[in-house]
Amino acid sequence: MSPSNPYSTGLDKNPANFAPLTPLTFLTRAAQVYPHHTSIVHGERRYAWAETDARCRRLASALQRRGIGAGDTVAVMGYNTPEMLELHFAVPMAGAVLNTINTRLDAATIAFILGHGEAKVLVTDREASPVIKEALRQFGKPILVIDIDDPLAQGGELLGETTYEALLAEGDPTFHWQPPADEWSAISLNYTSGTTGNPKGVVYHHRGAYLNAVNNVLAWELPKHPVYLWTLPMFHCNGWCFPWTLAAAVGTNVCLRRVDVDQIYDLFEREGVTHYCGAPTVHSMLINAPAEVRAKKKQPIKGMIAAAPPPAAILQAMAENQFDITHVYGLTETYGPAVMCDWHGEWNDLSIEEQARLKARQGVRYHMLDGLTVADPVTMEPVPADGETLGEVLFRGNIVMMGYLKNEKATNEAFRDGWFHSGDLGVMHPDGYIELKDRAKDIIISGGENISTIEVENVLYRHPAILEAAVVARPDEKWGETPCAFVTLRPDMETSEAEIIDFCRQNLAHFKAPKMVIFGPLPKTSTGKVQKFILREQARQI
Repeated sequence: MSPSNPYSTGLDKNPANFAPLTPLTFLTRAAQVYPHHTSIVHGERRYAWAETDARCRRLASALQRRGIGAGDTVAVMGYNTPEMLELHFAVPMAGAVLNTINTRLDAATIAFILGHGEAKVLVTDREASPVIKEALRQFGKPILVIDIDDPLAQGGELLGETTYEALLAEGDPTFHWQPPADEWSAISLNYTSGTTGNPKGVVYHHRGAYLNAVNNVLAWELPKHPVYLWTLPMFHCNGWCFPWTLAAAVGTNVCLRRVDVDQIYDLFEREGVTHYCGAPTVHSMLINAPAEVRAKKKQPIKGMIAAAPPPAAILQAMAENQFDITHVYGLTETYGPAVMCDWHGEWNDLSIEEQARLKARQGVRYHMLDGLTVADPVTMEPVPADGETLGEVLFRGNIVMMGYLKNEKATNEAFRDGWFHSGDLGVMHPDGYIELKDRAKDIIISGGENISTIEVENVLYRHPAILEAAVVARPDEKWGETPCAFVTLRPDMETSEAEIIDFCRQNLAHFKAPKMVIFGPLPKTSTGKVQKFILREQARQI
């Protein structure tokens, strides 16, 4: 026994007492313990967990027989279908790295991603064929293309050498996959939505994916056998790690190719949905659906909300419609959610308005995030916990990315001083809960005063005629820049620019009120985030 370590057993870690963490083991367990429990529902298709496990093994072995293995990238252009879910297990089972591509990207960006990630295989949904055809032309290199021929796809053509189902037929349902020798091996590659220049490739590892999948269970108090509706795109941060989470909880994945309010409420009713995730835009659509559509929901449903900080008005309306909402926050670089507004029982005694205000805060770290703070990004000194002093939100721990692919400069900048720098600005409240105030690039500096666009947007959402709102900086000769509001009105409601500005002045310091209001639909990403860079450009040109 070593005198320096009195607890040494004389035996190093070995297969009997150590295994690399990988979320793939959740699928194996689900198939062994609940082989007949429904794993996936998609239209007329239904699978049980044993079937899903066998299909994933088939695909993994077929990929290996095609020469795909350790370190190879398998890119996917897919919607929320059974194939997309299976690929989250099958690709890493083959030892390869999964790269799910945003379905709303243009051909040039897709071609860049295929090249930058050095994709050896592209699995693509038939409906995406128009943009993929052009992306492949621009990519200009040999690549194995596999078609997902989903009966629910709307149009499109088959582009590949074979179909997904034909590839499965080549595989072995008893394929014995091996976990990675190192749990820090890459499991997936996700590209940020680059608003300027090329997107950055964010690399996840098996350990982080495993831990954040479990984080989701703990944070949401997810019960056994949840029925989860896929309103969140699976390509977005690997569906916030929920493909692996649902296997851990042995839940049922109810697939949804596109966000359609009528279909969502139909599935709420028909499949007995218990949980779903989505951006504030999705939640806004749900609460603003016609009364006869909303009447289809007979049971309380748990929702998880993230992406853009949700206005308190939306959270209040969700509560009034029997949606139990958990607010989470994270980035592509943190495997999706890494912070949650952990709810205190005594808060239930507060007014629904006060509950919504508290729930709008981003909150505290996930169980398996080691560090979360708000600090001066230059001095790295934590800001006072006064709910007012602005600083940058910083993360550290096992659910932070490995780094940016082939971009050492950006990786080093993001990880300077031993923390991941989010670029988000926020405050720390006295109870230790953080609250976002803006992206560093979105903060408005007017006459030397900082204006939080989120604060102004929260006031706009309280206006009875406003359905959606976004605020950006507009150049101003006198003040440098001033707030410019873009709003979408509720159907059959009217208001004026002057009335909206006056409403804001009644609820904000006057200098924070918008000086201009533009009416119309807001440009959004596929995950519901408002594309403020487009609005900033519009504001500059007005």
